[in-house]
Amino acid sequence: MFNLSVKAEYALQAIFDLALQKQGVPIKIADIAERQRIPQKFLELILASLKQGGFVESRRGAEGGYLLARPANSILIGDVLRFVENKKSRRRIESPFADLWKQVDENIAEVTDRLSFADLARTWQEKRAKYVADWVI
Repeated sequence: MFNLSVKAEYALQAIFDLALQKQGVPIKIADIAERQRIPQKFLELILASLKQGGFVESRRGAEGGYLLARPANSILIGDVLRFVENKKSRRRIESPFADLWKQVDENIAEVTDRLSFADLARTWQEKRAKYVADWVI
């Protein structure tokens, strides 16, 4: 089973949250942390790292916060995963499972490299729209 670090999971959630917001409007860390249920101090570190990676940018001041550094349709999930996980193979090359794990990694990359955060946001919003409660009395 694919194992994702907590840091990578939170990074994906943070960028996803920003992809759902109005483009160009900075979002406060506390708001992202609350919506995504991410500890704020950990989120601060993650967002600082994502800023260095060119995925998000920050604005200072009372109306400041974080926003995507480029459109959500140009940020691939695979790019974020590779950046955050800084994938260096810790598996033994001479393992009987080496070829299997290589295939697993390639298949995961195939999926995550064709899915942008805009795609993910659109799919999520469509899915949620199907389950809107109808409170007709």
